[in-house]
Amino acid sequence: MGEANGKASDLKAGFVQIYSQLKSELLEDPAFSFTEDSRQWIDRMLDYNVPGGKLNRGISVVDSFEILKGSQLCHDEFFRAGVLGWCVEWLQAYFLVLDDMMDNSYTRRGQPCWFRLPEVGTIAANDGIILRNHIPRILHRHFRDKTYYAHLLDLFNEVEFQTASGQMLDLITTHEGKKDLSKYKMPVYNRIVQYKTAYYSFYLPVACALLMAGENLDNYVDLKRVLVEMGTYFQVQDDYLDCFGDPSLIGKIGTDIEDFKCSWLIVQALEIADENQLKFLEENYGNPDPACVAKVKSLYNDLNLQAKFSEYERSSYEQLISSIEAQPSKQVQEVLKSFLHKIYKRQK
Repeated sequence: MGEANGKASDLKAGFVQIYSQLKSELLEDPAFSFTEDSRQWIDRMLDYNVPGGKLNRGISVVDSFEILKGSQLCHDEFFRAGVLGWCVEWLQAYFLVLDDMMDNSYTRRGQPCWFRLPEVGTIAANDGIILRNHIPRILHRHFRDKTYYAHLLDLFNEVEFQTASGQMLDLITTHEGKKDLSKYKMPVYNRIVQYKTAYYSFYLPVACALLMAGENLDNYVDLKRVLVEMGTYFQVQDDYLDCFGDPSLIGKIGTDIEDFKCSWLIVQALEIADENQLKFLEENYGNPDPACVAKVKSLYNDLNLQAKFSEYERSSYEQLISSIEAQPSKQVQEVLKSFLHKIYKRQK
């Protein structure tokens, strides 16, 4: 176990070094004449928003590529896989900076959301656009001579479109839910989650590794399905932790109840609540008053949603393992299992 942990920390350290190189390249990008102020702004904005998370998505590109290759990566392969991993992290940072503004969130990764800093405010919207535009700059610099360069651009563009469309579904569903809470049903929830989270968090890192390994993504439709299922399971965990997790562990204070979110917990509650409890939810769900939030959490406890989540977690895990074992390639099975073991029963 100690050896595995050592390998993981070496991998992370090597991965983090690549960030520093990419940042310095972007701060010298010849397409823009930086002033000292603008260079300092981007430098600080990147450090604040890009490398602060668990880095699971980015490191998964490196892990997955090594598994697909079937042997240890040389320095050049590690570097290129790491660069693609950082492109995934850049995409995540872009979504989170804008998502936090849309959700009016307060904390992210244990610090105030970027837009909450007094000197930032709505400049954060433009920072999100810059983060998004960094991705093709990085890809052009490091992959333009590769046969799969166009496929990489297509992949990032498609996944970004799916994620933004999922975010739109989330926002307009919330709008409808405020008028009629009964609109929050499981098929609606699953569609939001699939597009908003699963494609960029689970499919994208593996698809990057497959392209690097010279594979055609059209041959991996079933793999995409399993990764999307895994992404759904991950988001259900996220919704659960938003309410029942420890903010000091997850690095943010959950606001799903105040924000009227179509969360897994409210969908489950609406399915099993009696008439009085439904009326109670309609009166209190989405109200930012801490007393109302506490009442909703208390009802979640009365409905035994923690036990319902444990059962969901167990059955999802079994279902995912059987889907993984049905994959024809042993390497692909290993990639999927390494993903699943990173997230199963996570606390943050």
